[in-house]
Amino acid sequence: MAVSDPLGLTAQGLGTIRRRNKRYDFDQLARTIREYQVAEIVVGYPLRLSGVPSAQSAKMSDFAEDLRGRFRLPVHLVDERLTSVQANRLLRDAELSIEKRAQAVDRLAAILILQLFLDRRASKPSGAAQDPAGSESASGT
Repeated sequence: MAVSDPLGLTAQGLGTIRRRNKRYDFDQLARTIREYQVAEIVVGYPLRLSGVPSAQSAKMSDFAEDLRGRFRLPVHLVDERLTSVQANRLLRDAELSIEKRAQAVDRLAAILILQLFLDRRASKPSGAAQDPAGSESASGT
C-alpha cells in the first residue's frame, strides 16, 4: 500500500496486506483509511502488455466495486503494466539482495502506481474529465 502527502504530490509506501479473506482484508484497509484520512483509493489495474484487459483485470474491477460499496469513496483503476518490472529494476540497481528485493517489490510497485496517478492528475487541465489508466472512469487515493 501507499499513501500520498496531504497536497497529493508524492507517494509514500506503507506495509503490504497479505490477503487472507475479504473480512480481514477490508478490516486492514479500513484501519489504513481511518489512520491516514484517505479520501480516494487507487487500485492497480493489470492489463496485458497489448493494453487489453485480462481475466485478472475483471477481478480487479470487481474488487474496485467492492471497495466503492464498502468505503463509499471514489476508486480509480490505474494501469499497472510494468510497475513490478520497474520496481524490481530499481531495487536491483540499488544492489539489494534477492530476498530484500522480494520483500520490497510490492511496496515499491504500490508507490509507483500511486505516483503515476498523482502525476497524471497534476498534469491534466482543470475541469477535464479524466481516466488516468484509460481503463475505467470513476472518481481515486
